[in-house]
Amino acid sequence: MILAVLLPGGFTFSLYRYLNAPAAASPTADPTPEPKKPSPSKNERPDSPIDADEYGDWDFRVGSVTFRAEKVGGWTYDSCAPVDRQGVLARNKCERAVQLAYSAYRGHLTAVQVIMSFPTVKAAKATAVRLASSSGAVKWRRDKMLDKYVYGKQRVTSSKRYVLLTVVTADRTAQAKATRFQHYLHADRSNSFLFRDPIASD
Repeated sequence: MILAVLLPGGFTFSLYRYLNAPAAASPTADPTPEPKKPSPSKNERPDSPIDADEYGDWDFRVGSVTFRAEKVGGWTYDSCAPVDRQGVLARNKCERAVQLAYSAYRGHLTAVQVIMSFPTVKAAKATAVRLASSSGAVKWRRDKMLDKYVYGKQRVTSSKRYVLLTVVTADRTAQAKATRFQHYLHADRSNSFLFRDPIASD
């Protein structure tokens, strides 16, 4: 997992790096949602290229934990060039990308997710490692984030053939909820890729 702090003006710096394995839970840490196979929906397209239309509002419930965010934008790219700022994605043969924008808590928290698909699991893992030291390598929709915020962080992980970037900003009203919201949003979306492709290349 890569966690970076988003500074005013869009700059980031990494706090720590830990990829492809859940962090050890402390007594006060939020548990990572258990992977579960998504229920069928008319928008699901197994074995097809990722598309922004697959994803709607985020409604999440596990036990007593609930979150909701409204989808306020979605963009599908036939290549990764539109989100590749430093050529990292091209060098690792990124095939396709999707951006999703969300709003929660009456606009006091915003989130953008960038999903990038790769030809192999190995390529996705290599990209996630590279992004650990290049937090500005992916271009995301800053116009969908808050102009003024007190919480601004991003997380990056690979899951099978996919790399997921989740960026969250929140003002003081939603600050206390932002960490858990980002944790569950990122983990829930990352877990969904475990069931997307029945067979993934190494």
